[in-house]
Amino acid sequence: MRFSYNVSGILEILVRDEKRAALLKEKRASSGSSCPPRVIVLFGLSDSVDLNSLARDLLTLSAADCSEVVMNTVASPAFRLRTTVLQAHHGDLLSCMEMAKVADLIAFVVSASSLCNESEKGPIDSFGSECLSVLRAMGLPSTSLLIRDVPNDMKRRQELKKVCSSFTASELPEDCKVYLADTKEELHKFMWLFKEQHLSAPHWRIQRPYLMSHEMDVEPDVDDSGKCSLILSGYVRAHNFSVNQLVHVSGAGDFQLSKIEVLKDPFPLNEKRKCDSMESDDSHAGQVIRTLFPDPMKAEPSVAENVPDPLAGEQTWPTEAEMAEADATSKERKLKKKIVPSGTSDYQAAWIIGDTDDDDDESESSDDEGDGMVLDKRKNGFLVLEEYAHSDPDEEHSDIKDFEDETETDMVMADDENWTSDQIKAEILKVKQEHAEDEEFPDEVDTPIDVPARKRFAKYRGLKSFRTSSWDPKESLPQEYARIFAFDNFRRTQKSALSKVLDTDQGNLGESASIGSYVRLHIKQVQKDVVSQLCNQSARLPVVASGLLQHESKMSVLHFSIKKYDSYEAPIKSKESLIFHVGFRQFVARPVFSSDNMNSDQHKMERFLHPGRFSVASVYAPISFPPLPLIVLKSREGVEPAIAAFGSLRSVDPDRIILKKIILSGYPQRVSKLKASVRFMFHNPDDVRWFKPVELWTKRGRRGRIKEPVGTHGAMKCLFNGVVQQHDTVCMSLYKRGFAMALSSFESKELFIYPKMCKYQSIEMQQAP
Repeated sequence: MRFSYNVSGILEILVRDEKRAALLKEKRASSGSSCPPRVIVLFGLSDSVDLNSLARDLLTLSAADCSEVVMNTVASPAFRLRTTVLQAHHGDLLSCMEMAKVADLIAFVVSASSLCNESEKGPIDSFGSECLSVLRAMGLPSTSLLIRDVPNDMKRRQELKKVCSSFTASELPEDCKVYLADTKEELHKFMWLFKEQHLSAPHWRIQRPYLMSHEMDVEPDVDDSGKCSLILSGYVRAHNFSVNQLVHVSGAGDFQLSKIEVLKDPFPLNEKRKCDSMESDDSHAGQVIRTLFPDPMKAEPSVAENVPDPLAGEQTWPTEAEMAEADATSKERKLKKKIVPSGTSDYQAAWIIGDTDDDDDESESSDDEGDGMVLDKRKNGFLVLEEYAHSDPDEEHSDIKDFEDETETDMVMADDENWTSDQIKAEILKVKQEHAEDEEFPDEVDTPIDVPARKRFAKYRGLKSFRTSSWDPKESLPQEYARIFAFDNFRRTQKSALSKVLDTDQGNLGESASIGSYVRLHIKQVQKDVVSQLCNQSARLPVVASGLLQHESKMSVLHFSIKKYDSYEAPIKSKESLIFHVGFRQFVARPVFSSDNMNSDQHKMERFLHPGRFSVASVYAPISFPPLPLIVLKSREGVEPAIAAFGSLRSVDPDRIILKKIILSGYPQRVSKLKASVRFMFHNPDDVRWFKPVELWTKRGRRGRIKEPVGTHGAMKCLFNGVVQQHDTVCMSLYKRGFAMALSSFESKELFIYPKMCKYQSIEMQQAP
């Protein structure tokens, strides 16, 4: 016992020492001379806040030895800290989002004058409240609250500080610290505590290396006149930046690096220089220390889509053995009997329709037209003829006597035989008005009168159980699925990709730039129009280049957990064009919404994104590894995009089955115990035979099946497991698989069915270390 106690105590001491060493290492890395400048984003919660004066005061205080501050990044020997101060423009939602993605500290600024002035609505206006919702959905870094325009009276200052704190407590995180920020002493206190503060960052941001550009330049491409090389200069953050990995430029796309130049730090802490010497030392600021070139054997390929083989789905000519097997199978098909009057010839018997004929026989009559009918024997004075046909082995055939002993549904539709289309529509409308309360089902559709239902709903099928019935995920895939990628084991692949990032941090510095180094990224083959757009946007928002994990440039089907924004009142329809902000990425997509069924592999498609609950949005997009936040914007003409929904990345899985459900409804006309005559579900007896195998159900909880059509206007006999009420509604559920809409990068927007060729490319990974 004494030995076990000593061992457990030693283990506790070792674990404690490891945690202490890790915290000390993290603190030194975040506040030492080798760490990148800390980014402070000033965010005004109302338009009455003057951010320009506050930013100028902070930069002047940090650069105490300089009479004038030119750039927004300064090195402060007094605080032993390098700081970058950015201003989020009030009213520009995109600028606020992009700055929040790179912020180490978001300093929310309020004006105390808004509380003193009765005409003001408060320290937080509508835009400020909207941006707070977006920032919370993205994941907030460390935060603080700065109060400006406070009166000189000491008692009044403390009262206003408490009022502002209590007013913003419900909107800001609990660990948000409050500071007065008017005088130099108050700003000095804020900067000193900021230097000692342990900063937290969203988890999705610290998984990838990234760079916020301080300078941007362009070099023409000699080989291609329509492209150029984009040069971004800045500090490496989060992880070492490998020259072999792909780079995503926010708002531009994914590219490869031609080289990385490690430059001399333009804002060193270990050198005390005057402002004039800093301005005159521009040549040393751009001095190249070393240059990294990609290794062709290790560089990540810039592959977005799989190139399908057009001959992969070709049908080969059958062999003699296969043809013999097909003939043997054809001869072994079940024989179905037909009863015809005695003395009927073969030609006359071909025109007689049996009572048990279904639509499957008619659909295959053209294929079996060459098959003759064989005289078998006599039965009860009739000739029994046998013909080759496909039949359902579970289907029971009834004779003429049973048909006559059924209910009186033979004459039910006698009065409806001569109805016109207008009369049928009027009757349907009349019946639906009587059942208006039951017509609120979102999946219920009307059967067209002028188009056969078997053609209109040819892609639909019935399911015995939505939860337990199987559906092959590889069946009838669209053409786009031949150009996307999938994972054999997604979790294992993600673990392997993240481990490679850690290996880069501990690997050879000849292939990567270390954290905190000032580098120049040479991004090759960027379109000139994209570069010009970035140059126009760089004045109001930073240009961010983030390193991609392995496989994150490839296309696949991404599923997001999404919820509609409470303040967005317009309906969001499925397959509507929306702007997706996923981490550092932003792209336009047309999501397909579906429910999240935890008890089944099938998920029901939703036509709209309903407020108040979460749904799943499926899109074609570049592969990303969770966790990642999602901000959905809806573009509007002439104004800024509106916030439509929030969410997060759920999974990457092309095999997720999304089923579109429709409900065809009919109404009982004659009821006799368990039997009923139903009309207006179909308008053609051939449609009744086509959908005969599908199960029926009523809104009162009965289950049943179709026995046979009656008349020529689509009425049918039905048998149920209980007594059907006259005012009940008979329904039939049909399903078909839905797929995400293609992105603009896909050449084809239409969905074609190639069951064999359109198999997506699988990504196989080895076991992660």
